Amino acid sequence: MAEPKMSSEESGLLSNIVQEIITSPLNIALVLVISFLVYKIFKSQQGDNENVIHFEKPLPKMKKRDFTIEELKPYDGTGEDGRVLVAVNGKVFDCTKGKRFYGPEGPYAAFGGRDASRGLATFSITKGSDTYDDLSDLSPMEMDSVREWEMQFTEKYEYVGRLLQPGQAPNNYSDEEEETNTTEASEKPKDE
Repeated sequence: MAEPKMSSEESGLLSNIVQEIITSPLNIALVLVISFLVYKIFKSQQGDNENVIHFEKPLPKMKKRDFTIEELKPYDGTGEDGRVLVAVNGKVFDCTKGKRFYGPEGPYAAFGGRDASRGLATFSITKGSDTYDDLSDLSPMEMDSVREWEMQFTEKYEYVGRLLQPGQAPNNYSDEEEETNTTEASEKPKDE
């Protein structure tokens, strides 16, 4: 089967286009930019298959309870459910939705399943002590920093309980108490 030949009119048009492109530096630059962008588009479409983001189902809301340092450790994101808890200034927060930060591969993985107060106060991302830290040796400026971090965690993550001092008894949180507090908060006027 013979290939169709280009008419002299078509070949003249093509040679005029090529001639127009190569005679102007601006046109050459535009052709290079367009070629680069087309390359990036095709490359990103191939990469999309490899870099598919896997969305995990959100875990059910955790019932409130208090934790000792030892009870907090398993919640570093490596457990069966992948839950991540972080303590800040005596409060424990469920940071599972921030797992990419506080989970095993995250930049702040050292805080997962631990009391992050000292690390946040001193801007040090190292694993904390395996004993309760009362933070009494922190400077006033460092304690202000801890309180600011506590406020940020309160706004962003779910509060799930307290971090217990050695010998301290845990609170008994009831479902009714939680529902009552939620209802009372929603019924309060915005002015208060």
